Amino acid sequence: MRKLFLLISLTISLTSFGQETTDELSKVFRINALNPGLEFELPISKKSTIAINPGIGIHGSYMHLEYDYLVSGVTYYISPFLDLSYKKIYNRTKRQSKGKNLNYNSGNYWGIRLLTNFKEIESKNIYRIDDISFDFGPTWGIQRAYGKMHLLFDMGPVYYFDTKGNSGFFPIMLQLNLGFNAKKW
Repeated sequence: MRKLFLLISLTISLTSFGQETTDELSKVFRINALNPGLEFELPISKKSTIAINPGIGIHGSYMHLEYDYLVSGVTYYISPFLDLSYKKIYNRTKRQSKGKNLNYNSGNYWGIRLLTNFKEIESKNIYRIDDISFDFGPTWGIQRAYGKMHLLFDMGPVYYFDTKGNSGFFPIMLQLNLGFNAKKW
């Protein structure tokens, strides 16, 4: 729990060192409901942002990162995570010309995502080889603001690995986030 508190404190500190906000993109603080987390999205150029999202979430299994047990039924684990992503938002001009919402960095994007999962709090039929694992890969997605509500969906292939040298490739990783845009500045 102390590590999670330290991680959240560090993330909050990093927002004070963010790049200056451009006319098009803004700094956004979000509270995510699915896979609960606190997300900070910071502009780094006129069309790009980085997002830092520490939280606690539900995760599935990867073949090379768990012990080889023949298990039937539901498998999952709940653990703290740190989700870092770079987003290049490419359709804001087109959205603006059609009169669509640009608030809270709404738009389509492509990017890169690094998801780190830590020691599980709870698990069902999963026996992980290592307490820390990583997912890394390109993404394509959309994010929209509906008033203060936030919707994000992205997908892409991932290369997954742990600190013991186990690794593999998964052809499609999906992310769905619903949350609340708490502050924009």
